[in-house]
Amino acid sequence: MVILASAVALIVLTVAFTFLIRDTDIPAVAPVSPTHHLEERRAAIYENLRDLQFEYRVGKLSDDDYQQTKLGLQKELAGVLAEMDRMKSTAPARVAQDVVEEPVVPTCPNCGSKFPASMKFCGECGKAMA
Repeated sequence: MVILASAVALIVLTVAFTFLIRDTDIPAVAPVSPTHHLEERRAAIYENLRDLQFEYRVGKLSDDDYQQTKLGLQKELAGVLAEMDRMKSTAPARVAQDVVEEPVVPTCPNCGSKFPASMKFCGECGKAMA
């Protein structure tokens, strides 16, 4: 009887937990690039070309079938690559890429010494760095 009651309690808690999850508790989905589907298709075509070449070398395909199928896959690949280039060229340029930022050089506020990396204490005078 105790086992049955604990099993029912566990099921009720599991169902309640499932229904009480808030949207804010679920992590955000990473944004997908606009060319993601084309990149997947390009990878599939390359894989198909590798498989086709393997089957030809093993002797499963005749020379004519191999050449015809290879040409069809290459034409499809050229179309996918052209579409990717078109989408990338028509995408708005990011402003952040045009701005060249000056590298921040850590400088000691006490003695003015400059260092290649940020440090907690100055290597010259020993005072704390800000």
